[in-house]
Amino acid sequence: MTEEQNLSTKFDPKKVEQGRYEKWLAEKVFRPNGNPDAKPYSIVIPPPNVTGKLHLGHAWDTALQDIIIRHKRMQGYDTLWLPGMDHAGIATQAKVEEKLREEGLSRYELGREKFLEKTWEWKEEYASHIREQWAKLGLSLDYERERFTLDEGLSAAVKKVFVELYKKGLIYRGEYIINWDPQAKTALSDIEVIHKDVEGAFYYMTYLLADGSGESVEIATTRPETMLGDTAVAVHPKDERYQHLIGKKVILPLVEKEIPVVADDYVDMDFGTGVVKITPAHDPNDFEVGNRHQLPRVNVMNDDGTMNDFYPPYKGMDRFEARKEIVKDLKAAGRLIRVEKMVHSVGHSERTGVMVEPRLSTQWFVKMADLAEKAIHNQSTEDKVEFYPPRFNATFIQWMENVHDWVISRQLWWGHQIPAWYHKETGEVYVGEDAPEDLEHWTQDEDVLDTWFSSALWPFSTMGWPDETSPDFERYFPTSTLVTGYDIIFFWVSRMIFQSLEFTDRRPFDNVLLHGLIRAEDGRKMSKSLGNGIDPMDVIEKYGADALRWFLATGSSPGQDIRFSQEKMDAAWNFINKIWNASRFVIMNLEGLTYDEISLEGQRTVADRWILTRLNDTIANVNRLFDKFEFGEAGRHLYNFIWDDFCDWYIEMSKEVLYGDNEGQKHLTRSLLAYVLDKILKLLHPIMPFVTEEIWAYLPHEGESIVVAPYPEVVPANDDEPAAEGMEVLKELIRSVRNIRAEVNAPMSKEITLLIKTTDETIREFLEDNVDYIKRFCHPEILEISAEIEAPELAMSAVITGGEIFLPLADLINIGDEIARLEKELDKWTKEVARVQGKLTNERFVSNAPAEIVEAERGKEADYLAKQKTVKDRISQLKKV
Repeated sequence: MTEEQNLSTKFDPKKVEQGRYEKWLAEKVFRPNGNPDAKPYSIVIPPPNVTGKLHLGHAWDTALQDIIIRHKRMQGYDTLWLPGMDHAGIATQAKVEEKLREEGLSRYELGREKFLEKTWEWKEEYASHIREQWAKLGLSLDYERERFTLDEGLSAAVKKVFVELYKKGLIYRGEYIINWDPQAKTALSDIEVIHKDVEGAFYYMTYLLADGSGESVEIATTRPETMLGDTAVAVHPKDERYQHLIGKKVILPLVEKEIPVVADDYVDMDFGTGVVKITPAHDPNDFEVGNRHQLPRVNVMNDDGTMNDFYPPYKGMDRFEARKEIVKDLKAAGRLIRVEKMVHSVGHSERTGVMVEPRLSTQWFVKMADLAEKAIHNQSTEDKVEFYPPRFNATFIQWMENVHDWVISRQLWWGHQIPAWYHKETGEVYVGEDAPEDLEHWTQDEDVLDTWFSSALWPFSTMGWPDETSPDFERYFPTSTLVTGYDIIFFWVSRMIFQSLEFTDRRPFDNVLLHGLIRAEDGRKMSKSLGNGIDPMDVIEKYGADALRWFLATGSSPGQDIRFSQEKMDAAWNFINKIWNASRFVIMNLEGLTYDEISLEGQRTVADRWILTRLNDTIANVNRLFDKFEFGEAGRHLYNFIWDDFCDWYIEMSKEVLYGDNEGQKHLTRSLLAYVLDKILKLLHPIMPFVTEEIWAYLPHEGESIVVAPYPEVVPANDDEPAAEGMEVLKELIRSVRNIRAEVNAPMSKEITLLIKTTDETIREFLEDNVDYIKRFCHPEILEISAEIEAPELAMSAVITGGEIFLPLADLINIGDEIARLEKELDKWTKEVARVQGKLTNERFVSNAPAEIVEAERGKEADYLAKQKTVKDRISQLKKV
């Protein structure tokens, strides 16, 4: 074979990946196969926000999805992996406003229409970046079906859902305490708030009774700026200290107005003084107390976090500046008793990072009780969503059981404008999918919907719903598997489940695979503020996409975090390089073999029979583990089979035949090398798409692309357990001889005597039948295999399954050193015996593990005990010398 017909001498990921993705797109291999008899399998991509470029977490998330969809595609499923992106209301608007500020502009100067034009420009720019990154990662997406959460179809679905929920009484408008972001000037839901420990203080002050008695009550607060909005103070109805105060009034300091003392069970008698200020417009608990006692609600702040004109002396001050002034004025008025510094947990906006302000506001809400109950009930039916790992089902249930009504309105311009209109004269509210006919008399609500409202519909709105006759909806919904991080189970997963059940009467996906977070090598979370983030494009530039994908796929198990490591990336690259070099050897030795000429008929060597058996084992394990999303374990089986069995053993053993004179045997060996390498590439393809396609192109094969080639299946006729067991003994023998040679510095060129003692007739016959392998890999001058061998006094020894080997190397042996070496070996076998017996005495393991696994462990126990005894006996023998 000429150099042009062979792989290049060096693995270069850039050359391998260059142009390959574009070729796949041109060949349209990522589209559904259109076979009506094939079982459908669908995934919708968790839509990335059009706020910037993708990070390493996105790369992990999408790599796992690609592995699943490529595997299913090769298995013959009618696969759809639907791409798309999220408009990400508050996050995108914040980015665009930041850019405008750099230009000296604000959205208010531009106006809504012009601002939205700018935001659409931003979206197009960053959507293009995201598609470029998807291509670099090799994601097999069907771009013909790409969706966006603000596209026409999804907008129609959002309107329909809003209107239907409103008609059912599940959406309502009301005045409640919500989380307010003063920078973005919008409401936030509870799960868009991140709690951080900050340094604060308890401010203790006194409120005088209004009866002129001079008596006062002591109150503590962490937010003195809100006291201007106090409309009562409260005590517990059973608190004997304050019974005489209930119904009386106190004077609100600074404001100098009278407010009542009310009795309410909300007050904790044992905390602080047992008297609390009630500020219904600035605290959710106070809001509820205020409702119970018909208290007025006094809002003292503007929407940007500055003080309003309710109390003129502080008008226009920032809330924290006002806090300082109020504390100073309380002190001057003799109302401040003391200030106690402390650290407490305070909510911050997930998007802008500013401290959240609990604030009274009129918003739109989704009533969650009925929706949550339906979702919880569904998890006890056959239509339940399967969580991987299963422990997250309990997390989901617990959140749904404790969920609050969901505030869905946002005071933004970028998003789905709420389909509600208010009559200019009557104040009547109209909610509908279409605007009112006499539009000049109506004003549409200026707010938009929470981003999660539209993305909650993603699995079915992207498939053409509300048109339930849509071919994609009928064919691919419910989707098969959702892959996402465990950190958005509340944000997104839960909402998709209850919205899907409400509007389609079905779960949105069969399975949810939840992965963890990518952390830095030291275990810290990757973040911009820490400066420890890794750009996946930089990793691909250095190592290639396949190495990154291998690391991400095999670096952890479902639900667990992963630590990025340059050392692990080096190991991934080395593994691919090993595959590349082994493939070069195979391809160079095929001698023009065509696909039609490949034949596994003929007299197979034990190595042939063994490698086919091991291939079957690997295929079975990888398919089983892929279906359980255990990609790390699947990768371990692949690595061991490829590196150890195929590269280090079978290729070396094939040289016995390839360098011989038997042409018939050579043809079988070439066929087997091509056959096994073909299966290896297909097994690996879902994880390493680029390099497997490149190598496969040089192999004799059917079909145009490995992307749509059939995934390997077990061929029962190729199983040969006796050959597999025999080969393990042979490998053990060869390894032991090589280890002993290394121990005494006896190179392979040095002639040695090799004595193999075995009382196992099957093993003896096997070794005698395969003596050529022993000679090639052990290089003995004298070789003896017998049950009658007497152990020489001055010999190195090792135990193997069913026997013992001796290498008389009198001139190189120190008996003390040999005893020390054997004692280390004895320790190893003693630990193995303890480990396996620990498993076999564990009732849970014996009861729950498959019978074949338990049986295999019992086989190991017998083997380890025999080896332990043999080493003990040999040590005793040497100690007598």
